[in-house]
Amino acid sequence: MNTDGPVKTARQAGLGQCLKCHKLNVITHKNQRCSCCQAKVSLRKYRSLEYTLAWTIAAIIAFFPANLYPIMIFTSLGSPEASTILSGIETFIQLGMYPVALVVFIASFIVPLGKMLGLIILIITVKSGSKVDPKHRTQLYHLVEFLGPWSMLDVFVVALMAAVVNLGFITSIEAGPGISYFALMVIFTMFAAESFDPRLLWDNLDNDD
Repeated sequence: MNTDGPVKTARQAGLGQCLKCHKLNVITHKNQRCSCCQAKVSLRKYRSLEYTLAWTIAAIIAFFPANLYPIMIFTSLGSPEASTILSGIETFIQLGMYPVALVVFIASFIVPLGKMLGLIILIITVKSGSKVDPKHRTQLYHLVEFLGPWSMLDVFVVALMAAVVNLGFITSIEAGPGISYFALMVIFTMFAAESFDPRLLWDNLDNDD
């Protein structure tokens, strides 16, 4: 185990976290209540892996219609043209809007795929009892959690474009049905990250002792 020194987990120290206010409490009995808010204190979230896996699978399912259905409808001189995420990026490039194309590509592909891949890696390593340094896996979890709200950047960009590029009959941009699936995908990955209990990453230390 690649740690800088002896590591003692909260479980080994007899500490549990309140699920409501996140205060650490000394566990003295099974039905421990938080000394601050009286909510239930637990050593681990209930069925954390199962909920995380379910939300991740839901996000993967939503990923396909999000990319197959039009995410925006670009109208020029009265002629509407539906665009998926990829064709939308191509349209932005053709219009010379390279920064917007780059933002949409990163927010629509790199971030969602990275989040889902990160969640799957976390689930597999916990389930398999991986010996990979829990510090590195905890950093991966924090990265997945950090990227969550930023995934909505794509939705924001399309909404902004629809508001700014609206010259009626001449030129306008409207959100397509794909944006709803994309928003659902982002929300599902946020729920998945929230359901995952990062303390599970350190359980192997307990088992190794």
